[in-house]
Amino acid sequence: MSARTPARRATAAALFLTLTTAGLAGCGGDDASGGTPAAEHTAANGDVHNDADIGFATEMIPHHADALVMVDMTQGRDLSPEFARLTEDIRDAQAPEIEMMADWLTDWGEEVPETSRDHVNSHMGADDGDMGMGDGMEMDPDDLAELRDSGAGMFESMWMRMMIEHHEGAIEMAETEQADGLFPDAIALAESIESSQTAEIELMEELIDR
Repeated sequence: MSARTPARRATAAALFLTLTTAGLAGCGGDDASGGTPAAEHTAANGDVHNDADIGFATEMIPHHADALVMVDMTQGRDLSPEFARLTEDIRDAQAPEIEMMADWLTDWGEEVPETSRDHVNSHMGADDGDMGMGDGMEMDPDDLAELRDSGAGMFESMWMRMMIEHHEGAIEMAETEQADGLFPDAIALAESIESSQTAEIELMEELIDR
């Protein structure tokens, strides 16, 4: 072997180390969920937020709106007192939260999504019996039609089963925001949603079992 072999080996080892270090550095900016939530933005009003915050507000607004559509469907029905209080609690919590998240998106220069409660999308009670939900509706219109047409003995239990599933989806979204979000108010809202909707699920399960 040539006397230059150790030098070549040292050079190769140094090159390998350099490439490996560069590769690790390149991966360092990604987060566990794939990197996109780490993209940070500063809005004109000074809000520092990231893509996870934008996604949370953009997805939670129509999700909340779907819940309020279900609350609207309780109007004019003879409801048990505890169930009636639950529906009003959901309305009182989620309607202001929609407005708050819409304000965030507006401040951040992002589009506020259309929802099932927008005038252009919602045509509840149309003469043709079509639920008339637009693209903002996440829930199955057929399920909502069945709920609307259910009798007094079935309505409350069916409503709560549907809302439990809906709440579970919101809790998953809230957990993702807490893990990946940056904007403090969005994280605080996610914590509140997880806590309040977990308690509401427990209440609904108790009411269904009675």
